Amino acid sequence: MKKNIVKTIAMGLLSTMLLAGCGAQSTTGNSTAKGEKTKIEYWHCNAETQGGKTVEQLVKEFNAQSKNVEVVARYNPDMYKGLMQNLQAEVATGKSPAIVQIGWAFLDYFSNNFKYVEPQAVIDAHFPADKTFLKDNFLTNVLGLAKNSKGSQVGIPYSLSTPVLYINKDLLRKAGLDENGPKTWEELILFSNTIKEKTGKYGFYMQEPADNWAQQALMESNGARMMTGGKASFASEEGIQAYEAYANMVTKTKSALHISWGEGVQSFIDGNVGMLYTTIAQRANVQKGASFDVAAINSPAWQGKPKRLPAGGCFLAITAQTEAEQKAAWEFEKYLYSVESMAAWTKGTGYVPPRKDVAEAENGLKSFLVENKMMAAATTQMDGVVSWTSFPGDAGLQAEQLLLDARDRILNGSISARDGLTQTQEKINGLLK
Repeated sequence: MKKNIVKTIAMGLLSTMLLAGCGAQSTTGNSTAKGEKTKIEYWHCNAETQGGKTVEQLVKEFNAQSKNVEVVARYNPDMYKGLMQNLQAEVATGKSPAIVQIGWAFLDYFSNNFKYVEPQAVIDAHFPADKTFLKDNFLTNVLGLAKNSKGSQVGIPYSLSTPVLYINKDLLRKAGLDENGPKTWEELILFSNTIKEKTGKYGFYMQEPADNWAQQALMESNGARMMTGGKASFASEEGIQAYEAYANMVTKTKSALHISWGEGVQSFIDGNVGMLYTTIAQRANVQKGASFDVAAINSPAWQGKPKRLPAGGCFLAITAQTEAEQKAAWEFEKYLYSVESMAAWTKGTGYVPPRKDVAEAENGLKSFLVENKMMAAATTQMDGVVSWTSFPGDAGLQAEQLLLDARDRILNGSISARDGLTQTQEKINGLLK
């Protein structure tokens, strides 16, 4: 993602093909009798602590006001990788949901392996009044985030996020450290080890869901690149050094935790970890749960090097099988992309809204952004945002799993960062041949 593009996104904040029938059936049924609502499924991966309650709220409010459509939300665990696996299994049975959240890392994988309909195609066929909805409400470069390598508008950007550092200022003060937190990874390592030594509490936790998002930020900010020239290239000296420094906190000084994402976030909220490196989308959960002096600050940089922060979040794709369900899917999507719904989504999570006018609207986020200081941690570092690496072809799911396996082995101490990353890079490049 080009630097000027992400700067435009930041300013905006503070401002496919019709499906072939193939005999497939909807997950929730096809056409309904006259006067009945068309029922569709919305697949998402928002756990209760990361937007799940807001999903339920938005679906409930939509269903209450819609005369024609009823939406059923289905939660998929294991984030976007888990959703992809479940979608693969569902499609194999001849069924499909109507709308799905697709993580940025799976843009090409999804579009190469599943049937979808471009949103503008549904609009043009059934909603002439909405003909310019996308053009009017989204910056061209933001819409471009959901275009695949062939130029198809696979879906519409829904969530944008960056990794930030949440800090327990009380614990930092107790350890004799600067309560404003570290600015570099080198300082963070020192802070983590000092917190462990002075307080007995853990100093650091980096998120470990079923993706490599945070680890990409760690390595690429040190000069590594996940891919170069169509091949995996993260096992460079820069990538190995960054991962090794992270692993040493877990396996040698024992100042950092290696546990599940949910457990790690809760350990921070409970006051047992001094610093938490995770998505800004955990903002609402952290603010609600923490009883100490908590803050969110910019992601650390490696000393003397520019930050490279993969854009997290997802886009929404229409996978509805019938004309009635495609129409219903657009009606629900239009509701989700309204100023009020986008504002509710940001307030309930922390995601940066992709629609360009939400930040300034009185019925949007205008007052919220002034009052909520944590959001600045994400909005002030958008000039460092890069694309979340999407491995090409059909290798997406396997490559992601290989990276997760390597993470576990390295943090368990069963293999060195050098060997773990080098072996994983070789395996992924074997898939990409």
